[in-house]
Formats: sequence, C-alpha cells, structure tokens
Amino acid sequence: MLTNLSISNYALIESLEMTPDPRLNMITGETGAGKSIMLGAVGLLLGNRADVKSLFDEERKCVIEGQFLIEEYGLNDFFDANDLDYERHCIIRREIAPSGKSRAFINDTPVKLEALKTLGKALMDVHSQHDTLLLGANEYQLSLLDAFAQNQEIKTQYSQSYKSFQKAKKSYENISAQAFELKKEAEFNKFLLEELSTLQLKENEQQELEEQQEILDNAEEIKSKIHESLQIFNGEEMGLQNLISQLQQQLNQLSKFGQRFGELKERFQSVAIEAIDIAATLEDEDGKIEVDFDQLETIRERLSKIYHLQQKHGVDSVEALMAIESDLADKVLKVENLDDELEKLKSELEQARKQLFAQGEKLSKSRQSIFKPFADEVTGLLAGLGMENAKIEVNRSGIDPASSGMDEVEILFSANKGVKPQPIRQVASGGEFSRLMFAIKYIMADKMALPTLIFDEIDTGISGEVALQMVKMMQEIALKHQVICISHLPQVAAKGEKHYFVYKDNSTNRTISKIRLLENEERIQEIAKMIAGSNPSATAFENAKELLSL
Repeated sequence: MLTNLSISNYALIESLEMTPDPRLNMITGETGAGKSIMLGAVGLLLGNRADVKSLFDEERKCVIEGQFLIEEYGLNDFFDANDLDYERHCIIRREIAPSGKSRAFINDTPVKLEALKTLGKALMDVHSQHDTLLLGANEYQLSLLDAFAQNQEIKTQYSQSYKSFQKAKKSYENISAQAFELKKEAEFNKFLLEELSTLQLKENEQQELEEQQEILDNAEEIKSKIHESLQIFNGEEMGLQNLISQLQQQLNQLSKFGQRFGELKERFQSVAIEAIDIAATLEDEDGKIEVDFDQLETIRERLSKIYHLQQKHGVDSVEALMAIESDLADKVLKVENLDDELEKLKSELEQARKQLFAQGEKLSKSRQSIFKPFADEVTGLLAGLGMENAKIEVNRSGIDPASSGMDEVEILFSANKGVKPQPIRQVASGGEFSRLMFAIKYIMADKMALPTLIFDEIDTGISGEVALQMVKMMQEIALKHQVICISHLPQVAAKGEKHYFVYKDNSTNRTISKIRLLENEERIQEIAKMIAGSNPSATAFENAKELLSL
C-alpha cells in the first residue's frame, strides 16, 4: 500500500506530494493538467527508463519517492536475495541528475533497475485502457486461473516435483555424457594405469635412486679417495693421528702456564675428537661401497622407465606420476561401476518423472475444474458493466511439463452476440479490454494480495448505471486493497475516500502542475464542474451533493 508519494522537479511538476487513503482514492483534473505526468513519475519509481529532458529545472536533480507498507506481500525472500534490509515501511527513491545519470534506492540502498522493476510489480499495478499485452500473455492468464482456483499449495508441490525432475534429469545426462567419453578412453586408461602400477612408485624414490647411481658410477674413485684420506690420517710417522697426539701433549704442558692455554687445550680436544670421528666414518663408508655393476644396471633401468613415463605424461617428478596413477585408477573404477550408477540414476529419473506427471495432472485438473466458473463469473460482471452480450471461454492444450505446469491456456473473448470468442489480444478494443481487465481484477481482489491498483481513466466510454456499477465494484475492491483511480466521470469521482485535484498554476512565468486534496466544499464544487462545466448551475451543485451522499 502506498502511504506517501512525493515528486520534485519532474516535467511540469516543481513539487508535489500526496498521502493516499488506504482504500479508494480519486484523481481528477482538466485535460493536460498533469495526471499523465504523475503516472510517468510513478513509472520511473517502478523502474522505467529515465530521460534528462523530463527535468522541470535542468540545473537541479529530479527526485521521486514513494513510501509503502509491504508486510502483506511476503517479500522477505526478495529482500534477502538482493541483500537489502527488510522493513515493513519500505521507501523507494529514484533520482535523475542534470547530467542524465539515474540512480535508484530501496530503503536508502542503491539498487539496479531490474531489482526496482521486480519490487515495483509487487507494489503497484498501473492499468490503462490500452494495456492489452499483460492479459494476452499465457503466463499471466495461468496465474489468474491459479489464483481463482486457489492453487498455491498444488503449484508449490508441482514446482518441487519439477525441480526434482530437472535435477534427476541433469544428473542422468551428465553421467551418460561422462560414460560415453570414459568408455572411449577406458582401454587406453587401463593400459596407462597398468604401465604406472607395474613400477610400484614410491615418494622420493627418484632422488634416492639418482644418488645411488651417482655413488655406484664413481665407486672406484670414491674408494680410492677414502683410502688416500685414511692413509693421511693413519700414517706411521707423519700421519694426522700421530700429529694430533703430539700436539695434545704440547698443549697439556702449556695448560700449566695459565687459563688461556688451558682454553686452547680444550678447543683442540674438540677438534681431535671430530677428526677421529671423521676417520671412523670414512672407514664405515669404505666398507659399504662396493663396485656392483649388476645393481648399477638395475638402478639405471628403473630410472630410465621413470624418465620415460615422466616425458610421456609431461611431468617432472615421481609424485606427479603417482597423482596421475591415482586419477587413472579412479577413472577405471568409475567406468567399471558406471553401468550400475547409470541404472540407479535412470530409475531415479523415472520415479521423478512419474511424480512430476502425477502432480502436473493434479494441477491441470484443478485448473480445468474452474474454467467454466471463472468464465461465468467474468461474463456476469461484464454484463453489469454494460456488455450484456460478452462471452468468455477458456481453451486449454496439454504440453510437456514446464515450470508453469502441463497446460497452455488461452482466454477467449467476444463482445458481441453471435460472434465466436477469439483470443483477447486479437479482438478486444480499448474500452472493452479495460472493462474485461477491471472485471478480472475485481475477481482477483478476493483471492490474493494485490498491489496498489491504479486505474487510468478506466471509465472511458461508459456512463450512467454502468459507471455506478464500476465504482461500486471499485469500492468493494478497496475494502481489501488500495485503489487510485484517475477519472473524468462525476459519479465515479464522488465515491472516493479521498479526492485529489490536479491543476495548472499559471501565476508565474512558467506553467506548473499542482495537486491538492479537496475538502468538502471544494469537492462539491469540483463534482459540479465535472457535471455542468466551468460555471455549474445550482442544479449541478445539488446533483454533486447527491452523488457525494449516495
């Protein structure tokens, strides 16, 4: 429900504000006074494209703001999806800068126009006599019939089944596609896996083998160098071990002459121990190293196989080969289990299909059960709106399951006796369509939470009792939903809870559109002018009072 609307610096509007009643509101005014301009501003608020040429003062920005009470519309999911703060009082603002840049805000958070359009559809429904596209759309016609049949729960069940079916179908198709590709590669993958598995690779193996190869390749030279080193250490006269012993004796003698020499003795002792340990290690290594040509050939052959596989698979480590081996093992195993998995997914898909068709048929039967009651009710309302010979039919054809169900519907309409009903978009004139759309929205008002309804001169082409019947229906709609009606008929304008008057102010050097809420006497005068022109007679005033009191 719209609680406040303000427009500044737009077209002929310098500044305008209105606070509509929660029920029925009337807007009247002379032709060209600015009623259509107001609708243009509301359209911007609902996400229509902006034009800098629409600025009243090209040096200032245009600001249009609407405040809405939204707690009845179940919009929490929209706010969550768009990361917006939810408040029961929602503020929508649109700004157009002199540069032409347009910005939109929901609760002071900047949003894109698509988000504004989505929210706008839930908050306001602007209907004019030329708006035939919406009612002619199959999706909208289905939504009308579902609302009339109170199909929300059945539609939810169908929607869940449809999503489950799509998910099962996608899983089956994905695995089927994988199976086709994997089976083509299966034999080759098995060959590659066997080639890798035969080697029984281990982590860090390559580095260890390369080190062993290096030692075996140079075993003779290594042993020779070890022997030479040990000879230097163990020589009888000038061996390092004898020299160490002699030096230790000298340092022992020196240590008696002061602490400094004692420290040198301790330091050399560490050197002597390390040297002896190195000699022992060299002797140990000498015992381990053997010139083993058979072992060397075995290592060379294994490294050759590893290098070959690395080159083949485009990697440079044993660890990478092991990762490839694991991946190949998974693929081979998957192929081996593929038929079982496909059979399982096929069974799940068939079950989901049966469930979908069962829910689709249930939804379709519910829809078809209200085709005649819906057509009869709309036809009866049209008769009360001056279309006694109007006829409504609903045609249905079955379709493959879609997100909206298994039905394609077409509402057919004829305004004249003896004329076969045809699709609405082909046969309804502007005035006929307005009354048809009005009748449908009247029915829907009792079935669902409707946004604020704005009727733009929907009473064009009618008068007398038909006009009274239409405004009576508006009053009934307004018991549950906010209605704003732009009208040119006095008998319609007289029935609003609030009556706003749009007029041109020519008191300055530039024409300005303004709006004001009419109080009792002003309202009588405006209704009288609508009846009899700019200079109403006393009779017109009496008629105006009578219309307002009915």
